[in-house]
Amino acid sequence: MTGTLISIQGLTKAYPGVVANDTVSFDIGEGEIHALLGENGAGKSTLVKMIYGLVKPDSGTMEMRGAPFAPPEPRAARAAGVAMVFQHFSLFDALDVAENIALGMENPPPLRDLAARIRTVSEEYGLPLDPYRTVGDLSAGERQRVEIIRCLLQDPKLLIMDEPTSVLTPQEVEILFETLRKLREEGTSILYISHKLEEIRALCDTATILRLGKNVGTCVPRDTTARQMAEMMVGSELQTPKSAGAEMGAVALDVAGLSMPAPSQFGTSLKNVHLELKKGEILGIGGVAGNGQDELLLALSGELRVPRDAIKFAGQPIGHLGPNARRALGLLCAPEERLGHAAAPDMSLTENALLTGAVREGLERNGFLRWGKARQFAEDIIAKFDVRTPGPDNAARSLSGGNLQKFVIGREVLQRPEVLVVNQPTWGVDASAAAAIRQALLDLAARGAGVIVISQDLDELMEVSDNFAALNEGRLTAKRPTAELTVEEIGLMMGGAHGMEVAHAEA
Repeated sequence: MTGTLISIQGLTKAYPGVVANDTVSFDIGEGEIHALLGENGAGKSTLVKMIYGLVKPDSGTMEMRGAPFAPPEPRAARAAGVAMVFQHFSLFDALDVAENIALGMENPPPLRDLAARIRTVSEEYGLPLDPYRTVGDLSAGERQRVEIIRCLLQDPKLLIMDEPTSVLTPQEVEILFETLRKLREEGTSILYISHKLEEIRALCDTATILRLGKNVGTCVPRDTTARQMAEMMVGSELQTPKSAGAEMGAVALDVAGLSMPAPSQFGTSLKNVHLELKKGEILGIGGVAGNGQDELLLALSGELRVPRDAIKFAGQPIGHLGPNARRALGLLCAPEERLGHAAAPDMSLTENALLTGAVREGLERNGFLRWGKARQFAEDIIAKFDVRTPGPDNAARSLSGGNLQKFVIGREVLQRPEVLVVNQPTWGVDASAAAAIRQALLDLAARGAGVIVISQDLDELMEVSDNFAALNEGRLTAKRPTAELTVEEIGLMMGGAHGMEVAHAEA
């Protein structure tokens, strides 16, 4: 590093009832990979939105290379050399790579020239892309490459990355890190947001920690343990999830030869899926995004009907049953998309508790809703899962992503399911909240429930699951004891090495 690229001095931003950023100050050096850490709701998103021109600060100033920097909109931030790769991709599935990248440029060149530039830059940085491939046909890792190359074509001085590895295999993560290190060597600064603290230790030069909107300290990640960083974030000792090690019981859920066409043009068909889940078992299912995880959850939840005998619950065929009938039996699901699928954004937390809890919690009687009991159920979820919100009357969209995730998982766990299927249970959740959610899943299994955890977080799967299977292009591998697998083997299984379990069986 040769100097300071951006200096942030006393940035403050308040919303009704909460101060998102409270006089935050820190510097980002030239050619530095700088981590921004904090719990959900600590103020990270608001801070980077101010840097990128999406939010105007109430007070405080920023400087870029000594000159005032106050972008009124993202276009001005991009013109000043700030680029951002968002956690949620902003791509059009029906367009090709070059067309998507052109849409993000102020004055795009002719598509033929842009395509040639995309090939050159993507290969130069080790992220090769075919500019004429339709985005809907790309893997999650390839989609992220599109977003990154779109930013690199701007020749940025500062690249902001929000949870960039949440959809990548370990092998793809290493490729990304090599690219980011190359950018650092060329003088590009990177502001890196992630809840994966071991990645922070491996990649970042400096870390700034936010807690309740305040800068509570900085550290050098390579000299600090992941636990120490997590405890700086939460301000207290971090609790490690512990399994009670209960015995597994009878088969709770049996899926045999489940095949299902993709529900949309860019979805993934399920191909002859077999799985058996026992009572007290946690089955981890890994896979890169877009390989059939959503479709599997839709089939198990009853949102998409399948042949009657393809799914059996406690020996009873349920493939033809809808979600409410399956919930009544004890099969509950929590989908990945928390805002819009798991929760209705403009409904209150009480109303969202009612949506899935009506049957098992007795929140309706003779056609009438029992609002007092529904409100109490919502309050129980808020209290037991430490959901940071003023109260159950607040709309779901008012919560930070991590707090809404705690509410969604808590709502299902507190209904005492016989089988719980969760997709990405700790996605975008800080270390403390992730530990609490994982402990809740372990406790649920210890009480005899069968749990399926679909996740792209390999550390999570290795921490909580008894057995592991990988989903790739709609096919599910045979399950294997998680304790026998390495992260590298899991990564290969997720990447499509379907022969691995066959070779293991033959050995």
